[in-house]
Amino acid sequence: MGLLDKLFGGGKKKVSKETAETRGLHMPDLNIPEDEKFTIHFKKNGGKFLYCDSFSEVSEAMGNIIAENGWEENPFFAMDSRLEKMFTKEHVKFTDKIKESDVFFTTCEHLIAQNGSILVCSNQLMEKKLHELPANVIVYATTSQLVESIGEGLKKIKKKYGHSIPANITTLKHFQANQENADDFLTYGSSSKNLYLLLLEDL
Repeated sequence: MGLLDKLFGGGKKKVSKETAETRGLHMPDLNIPEDEKFTIHFKKNGGKFLYCDSFSEVSEAMGNIIAENGWEENPFFAMDSRLEKMFTKEHVKFTDKIKESDVFFTTCEHLIAQNGSILVCSNQLMEKKLHELPANVIVYATTSQLVESIGEGLKKIKKKYGHSIPANITTLKHFQANQENADDFLTYGSSSKNLYLLLLEDL
């Protein structure tokens, strides 16, 4: 599988990986699998990627993130009640007050292979803008949420929700500040986020 090859350095994907990573910003993408393409672009954006093939691995990865950052006593701000049900037993503390947390914990709609971004909407953000959220973000997603482009992601959202299309649709894209993204109007003035992606294999 492309994702496993990318993460663990095996298989014949190494040549295409190196070529894709050294291509110019505006060059068309090589014909590589969606999972590998997403991984390349996501890491270029500065994101921290943790691939898990079971929920026990997700739990272990979460524990490592908390320990690495010293967040044992820091409750996570989350707006998705499903996350609280799933992770409270994993010793994750939660708060519904954004000012009480340095960490925003969320799901997403889709992972965009084309540019390594994460598509979110009001289901995850409610009415909040990206710059209002904590600087640290942990996203829990599954491999079935990978799509090639933002356009494909939007089509899937429209098909899933019908006439009740959620509002506040945007992407999380910049996960470390640099000159390249400092003036990117697509971030709507938001600061870069220190972002971890917990990706569970579900295919």
